[in-house]
Amino acid sequence: MNTHSMTTAVTAKKLKQKGGLLQYIIRNRAFYIMLAPGLIYLLVFKYVPMLGSVIAFQDYNIFDGFWKSPWVGMQWFYQLLTYPNFKRLFVNTLVISFYQLIFSFPAPIILACLLNELRLGVFKRLTQTILYLPHFLSWTLIFGLSYMMLSTQVGLINQFIADLGFQKINFLGDPKYFRGTIILSGIWKEMGWSSIIFLAALAGIDSSLYEAAKIDGAGRWKQFTNITFPGLIPAIMILLLLKTGHILDLGFEHIYVYLTPISFQVGDVLDTFSYRAGIIGGQYSFTTAIGLFKSVVGLLMLMITNKISNATTGNGLY
Repeated sequence: MNTHSMTTAVTAKKLKQKGGLLQYIIRNRAFYIMLAPGLIYLLVFKYVPMLGSVIAFQDYNIFDGFWKSPWVGMQWFYQLLTYPNFKRLFVNTLVISFYQLIFSFPAPIILACLLNELRLGVFKRLTQTILYLPHFLSWTLIFGLSYMMLSTQVGLINQFIADLGFQKINFLGDPKYFRGTIILSGIWKEMGWSSIIFLAALAGIDSSLYEAAKIDGAGRWKQFTNITFPGLIPAIMILLLLKTGHILDLGFEHIYVYLTPISFQVGDVLDTFSYRAGIIGGQYSFTTAIGLFKSVVGLLMLMITNKISNATTGNGLY
């Protein structure tokens, strides 16, 4: 009998001796009461809605419901893959996701490392608070701030460019600046908030390692490369894997508020197309099929990258 089996047997024996599982739950009811809201949330908002995914295989009608709507098999998936603009939607989604992985994902890591080097506690807390604030603003407000900064009429940046004697740049109207604007606005809004988990990882690094490194004569850079960064790798890999699993989820609000007819060629993605097809067009089965397609692609990417991560770094989700 292995160690796990022995542990399970001992636990079961203890439960039996103390009155069974029900008595165990009653004795620890405070813990389970605290656990209940989270479990109910997951059940109601995460698992129950998954039952509605069956409409991706139906010609769903809101008046007929799940039970009476006719089954159409893979019709909506075939319609998605043969849609004339599917290639453009898919490529735009992948390109922006790739840019986010390259530029947006490292930003909170760098910020956390910089904040970790601050020694003045008051200044550090004040800086963190200021950097967290944009996370609590809606994307509508973020776009308003972007307009005040980037507009060719009233934008501060364009006024500065004009004062230097250069021609104003249409950041919000020119398609070639659209993706850069999306990435930069996303970094500004979420960088501070996303750095929290990396600051927590940094706080978990044993301080005695830094003391030993100082005794050995290691400077700040050597301490970073040999202690700080290796200590961050597990958190970085886990979050990178989770990000890869959502590679086709860009966030509808973020893209939509910046999207214009001029930038459709480079900015129209699966999320915005789902909004037009589902909310405006009422094609509920079709948009559910789009959601399932994104989930399947994300799952495959997660499994592939997790296997690569386990083989190269030894860190993974499973």
